[in-house]
Amino acid sequence: MGGVCGPLAGPAAATWRRRIASRSYAGPDRLDEAARAAWLYYVAGNTQDEIARKLGVSRQSAQRLVSLAVSEKLISIRIDHPIARCLELAEQVRDAFGLASCEVVPSDPAAPEATFGLAQAGAAALERYLSSSEPQVVALGTGRALRACVDHIPLMDCSHHKIVSLLGNMMPDGSATAFNVVIRLADRVGAQHYPMPLPVLARSPEELDVLLSQEPVRNILSLCETAQVTFVGIGGAHLGAPLVADGVVTAAEMQSLIAAGAVGEITSWVFDKSGQLIDHPINARVASAPLSKGAATPVIAIAAGDAKVAAIQGALAGRLVTGLITNELTAERLLEG
Repeated sequence: MGGVCGPLAGPAAATWRRRIASRSYAGPDRLDEAARAAWLYYVAGNTQDEIARKLGVSRQSAQRLVSLAVSEKLISIRIDHPIARCLELAEQVRDAFGLASCEVVPSDPAAPEATFGLAQAGAAALERYLSSSEPQVVALGTGRALRACVDHIPLMDCSHHKIVSLLGNMMPDGSATAFNVVIRLADRVGAQHYPMPLPVLARSPEELDVLLSQEPVRNILSLCETAQVTFVGIGGAHLGAPLVADGVVTAAEMQSLIAAGAVGEITSWVFDKSGQLIDHPINARVASAPLSKGAATPVIAIAAGDAKVAAIQGALAGRLVTGLITNELTAERLLEG
């Protein structure tokens, strides 16, 4: 089961309009509650007692809400009911930041940092491109949220597509980065894939020049420029951020980045609250494909959590992404400014 908040289309939309016209169904508020209860039950894996506590209703009411979601056919492969609050937040975030697209999934109040709904929404967005009969070049960043998305992609035959990495897949000691997703996705869908044969950071700007001059690397960077869609994660700039936790930079280097105004990073490019790249030695060593402001093709970020709010705001302010998939709580924080 997957939970996605987005506009209804096709037969589902027609059914929904008929119900509204006839008024022969439970009211929209009741269906909102039923959809939320179903999401907590089928996606987040909550018991009926847990659902009752989170929604502030009795266990019997929670059971009836889940049953209502089933009887009203809100559930198929994913919850097919547009939770009103998610739609409202998505529209507000899209308009506030000038995004081409925004999708907001429900938050589990007891696990606001959880990625299950986020991953399924991201997987659905990615699958739309992979399902195309026309050859697609799909560029991917890295990170925990993107890896979770890939784990929800079904097995497919996508041999006509190309999947390319935006950044290096090696640590300074030669080991593979923990959350690179290009090979993992290619294994699931049978696509041609192009991992970046570089470290995340070069040891010096001079070494970076040598690495980027290699023909395979130039070919991969050129392929990134032709991508029909790009999916990235957004990382924060703090001592607990992935850049530090994964050993890409030291705690001292992160402190130095923060002192220079850093709020977040995309594919290891570190930026400030305006989305401008920080003038710092770390950025002079990044071996990733360049970030593109106001890209002509979709650049969709998948990110959520209080620790990432400042980073997401910076990325949106700098037009480093054109679309966002996030959760309710994060969307609310973004709109608070």
